[in-house]
Amino acid sequence: MSTVTETGHPERDPVRYERNGPVAVVELHRPHRLNAVTDEVSRELVGALRRAVAEGARAVVLTGAGRAFCSGHDLKEPAPAEDPLAARERLERLQDVTRTIKRSPVPVIAAVHGWAVGAGCEWALACDLVVAAEYTRFMFPEAGVGLTVTNGVSQLLAAVLGPQRAKYLLMTGSGFTAEEARGWGLVNEVVPDGEHRRYALELAGRLLDKPPLALALAKETLDRGLGAGLEETLAMEVDLSMRVVGTGTDTGTGTGTDATEATDTTEAGPGAGRGTAADSGAGSVSGAGGPHRAPAVPRPGRRQP
Repeated sequence: MSTVTETGHPERDPVRYERNGPVAVVELHRPHRLNAVTDEVSRELVGALRRAVAEGARAVVLTGAGRAFCSGHDLKEPAPAEDPLAARERLERLQDVTRTIKRSPVPVIAAVHGWAVGAGCEWALACDLVVAAEYTRFMFPEAGVGLTVTNGVSQLLAAVLGPQRAKYLLMTGSGFTAEEARGWGLVNEVVPDGEHRRYALELAGRLLDKPPLALALAKETLDRGLGAGLEETLAMEVDLSMRVVGTGTDTGTGTGTDATEATDTTEAGPGAGRGTAADSGAGSVSGAGGPHRAPAVPRPGRRQP
């Protein structure tokens, strides 16, 4: 597998890139932290998505290594010393992931498993198509820690679910299952655990039979029809997120729960399983602020009482 970064240390690269014929596979690769997000991850992910287009890939599969797709922002990262301008630039780099996915002329398919929390959930829903393993759990916990969503979710989620259900998920932070997400139109296919990447590659293969220009136009037409004001939405989210930067409780980039310190079990929400968070090694949620204390994120798994 080739990598996107130029560090010369593949095991340290947070995003990895490989080609499977005409399909590019972009993998979030911080499995020891459940692929928790850092500023470097945002940068490298944008670079990988752009590389796929530059190299002529016909489709992109976005996935995660290890036991989760993405657990949100990483609390173990040192909080940066940043002024408001630096904080805004960091937020814009986070938003650039959605911008790059939406501007890509080729389909981007999310292959999701384990946890898709905060920014991880946002990135999955920004993709054109979503394949989810059966026991995937989704969650938007931002409001519970005094933050706001990013990556266009304030527009994209309501466009699919309607404002009432979207408000419920954002305001309560309730977790939801892959089957619920499919029923609501957020996920295209729910597949057996461990099969998400294979199914996503098969779906990408089906798209290769279509003329590339026709696919690009189908994507652009629907996205432009859905969100003529997406850029305004992305800019607005940064403005709102900046309100929690430097408020006294904010100390930098990450937000959420350091699950290695959590010992309680927490119910994620409707349909989500219960589990002990202490063994997950997760970061947590998206948003602008620093390490607020968030609810423990339970570990997904087989159905449990």
